[in-house]
Amino acid sequence: MQNETNERVADNMSERKYFTLEQANRTLPLVKRVVADLVSEYALWKEQMRHYEVLSAVGSTEETEEQCATMHDAQETAARISGYVEELAAVGCLLKGFDDGLVDFYGKRQGDDVFWCWKLGETRVMHWHELHTGIAGRRPLDSELVEDQI
Repeated sequence: MQNETNERVADNMSERKYFTLEQANRTLPLVKRVVADLVSEYALWKEQMRHYEVLSAVGSTEETEEQCATMHDAQETAARISGYVEELAAVGCLLKGFDDGLVDFYGKRQGDDVFWCWKLGETRVMHWHELHTGIAGRRPLDSELVEDQI
C-alpha cells in the first residue's frame, strides 16, 4: 500500500528526519494513537477484502450490489489507512508493519544511520537495528547507547 511510497520518499537522504531516542520517545503519545487506529483499520480492511473474495467466488461475471458495497467500504478503509501512514510520515517515522504496528525512526548510533524500533504495545523505544536488517536484526538498546542519546 502506501508503505512503499512512504519508504521511497524517506529513503531520499534530504527527506530523512533523524531522532535521538528522547525525541522518538516524545512522539510516542501521538504515534501510539495513530498506529492503534491504523492497525485496527487494517484488520477491518483485511476482513472486508476476505468478504469480497467470498462473494466473488460465487462465479457470476457481474458484480452484485453486495460486492460493490463491500469493495466501496474496503476502498474507504484503505483511504483512511493511507491517511494514517501519511500522518506518521509527517512526524518523520516509517510504518514497517501493518499487522503489529511496527514503526522505525531514523537515528544515529556511533555515527552510523540506524533505526530506533518501536512496536505497538511497547511503552517506549527499546530496540534498534541497522537500516538493512529489518526486524530480523532488531536488538535491545544497551545502557551505553542510551546514555549517548540523552
